[in-house]
Amino acid sequence: MSDDDPTPLRSDAPRPTYEAGLTGARSEEAAWQRRSSLASNARLACFLLLAGAGWMAFGTHALPRFAVVPPLVAFVALVIVHDRILRRAARATRVRCFYEDGLARLDDAWVGRGDTGARYLDPAHPYAPDLDVFGPGSLFELLATTRTSPGSDRLAAWLAEAAPPDEVRARQAAVAELRPRLAMRLDMALAGDEAGSTEAQEALERWAAAPAAGLPRVLSLLAIVASALSFGGIGLWIGTGAGPVPFVAALLLQAGLALAFRGRVQPVLAAAETPVEALARTAALLACVERESFESPLLARLVESLRTTGRPPSGELDALQRLVDRRDARQNQFFAPIAALLMWGTHTALALEAWRARCGPRLAVWVAAAGEIEALCALAGYAYEHPDDPFPEIVDEGPVFEGEALGHPLLPSARCVRNDLRLGSPEATSDPGTPRALVMSGSNMSGKSTMLRTVGCNTILALAGAPVRATRLRLSPLRITASIRIVDSLLDGRSHFMAEIVRLRQVVEISRGQPPALFLLDEILHGTNSHDRLIGAEAVIRGLVEHGALGIVTTHDLALTRMVESSEGRMANVHFEDHLEEGEMEFDYHLRTGIVEKSNALALMRSVGLDV
Repeated sequence: MSDDDPTPLRSDAPRPTYEAGLTGARSEEAAWQRRSSLASNARLACFLLLAGAGWMAFGTHALPRFAVVPPLVAFVALVIVHDRILRRAARATRVRCFYEDGLARLDDAWVGRGDTGARYLDPAHPYAPDLDVFGPGSLFELLATTRTSPGSDRLAAWLAEAAPPDEVRARQAAVAELRPRLAMRLDMALAGDEAGSTEAQEALERWAAAPAAGLPRVLSLLAIVASALSFGGIGLWIGTGAGPVPFVAALLLQAGLALAFRGRVQPVLAAAETPVEALARTAALLACVERESFESPLLARLVESLRTTGRPPSGELDALQRLVDRRDARQNQFFAPIAALLMWGTHTALALEAWRARCGPRLAVWVAAAGEIEALCALAGYAYEHPDDPFPEIVDEGPVFEGEALGHPLLPSARCVRNDLRLGSPEATSDPGTPRALVMSGSNMSGKSTMLRTVGCNTILALAGAPVRATRLRLSPLRITASIRIVDSLLDGRSHFMAEIVRLRQVVEISRGQPPALFLLDEILHGTNSHDRLIGAEAVIRGLVEHGALGIVTTHDLALTRMVESSEGRMANVHFEDHLEEGEMEFDYHLRTGIVEKSNALALMRSVGLDV
């Protein structure tokens, strides 16, 4: 964070820090807007004065011509100053938005304000559509303070696929170290706001990774000699009266050299058009990382990957920006004749190729490292804003899932009812009687589907390296798979039941692999008759457990709960209850052992006016 930012950042409590930062940012924004207004008015006054002086100097001749110089100089100076003021005002606005977004997340008013990540949503993914991983109001929107495409891509990949235990632990250590570094996260957010389009970034990486044109090294020496001869010819013409012959001869030699290599020089200059927009902004993002020092192994390794050429990557990109500016200088009509004599384009092409040979293969590594650190900062921001949420304990041996006071991370804290839940094999759990699977019964709207999503979302967070909404969570590597939000397709000619059994086939296939699966099945096979549902559901659940999977299946069909009796302790029945209070259905959302003893379906039907 720069020294002139309005409010010093604390790292102990998010709300007072965000509120103080927001107050300072609003004050700073208002101050720069006032300065902008003053500069704009001054520009207008100078312009009017310049116009008046010009009329009086060149129209009526009442003033000498040099009288236009002071207002002209003042106007140009004010244009430059006003541009800087506008940039500072825009920066203050982005700082204000940073703190407003943070407070919105603390106030559970974040939905609709951020990046939904809908572009990452794959209907065939084994759990993302069912567990609100991407889309409006999703885990990604809650977490994604990332501003760049590489950072967002990395975060999305972490949410879509669990990491191995060692990698999860490494991320946890990195997130814990980044959690108090609010100033760094602010700087990265501001740099990322200017990081350019995804297309520009990708074009920059393609250009850097392309094979070199192979310009010969001797070309640089030949260009210097040819330019020296040309200028020497001019000197002889002017200084000795030798006439234009030496200059013309040198010029013809230079033109022949330029023509001979034109086919190799021009493609190099043309190809360098692509990275212009992304250079300075990418350099600013990398600079945020370079000036930090870290102790956690993952962060230290990422920072070390930036130190590959002896210079900071931001410095290398600044050097590339200067080369691109040199290339563009040839288009200046006043400089173009001098550039031609100096063989400016040839020298620039050689310098561009030298830069690409030195840094090109490393650029993708730099951008990937910055993107990974940005994704880690997103998790660190979540950890900072949820100081009561612990990191889970990741164990190598399993399968096991032991959670205490689990809550859904997407629900407002005030509405989040927490429950304990344990699943696992006897050798991996603290209680040998822990079941591998739960059959969860309960009435409509009692909390069954929410409990499935609570388990799934916390597992996603845990295996991405983030804190979880719980007081304690211990789990082993698990492959999440879910069947909660099944949608039929008229276009594909697929019924709801067909869509469900296709998803169940995917669940079963995943359960046959490693690590063990965590299955979350809501109202399994409810699209068919009760006889087929009972036989099919029992077969699927028993098969999943036989393959070593853990999981939960919800049901309204209490006949399915009887399979627990013959499961030899590998399954257990749990339920949610409800009760009528003054004609209204009330739910406490607390998970209980055993089978639910009543249903609210008829009561709900009567509550909406159906005569049953």
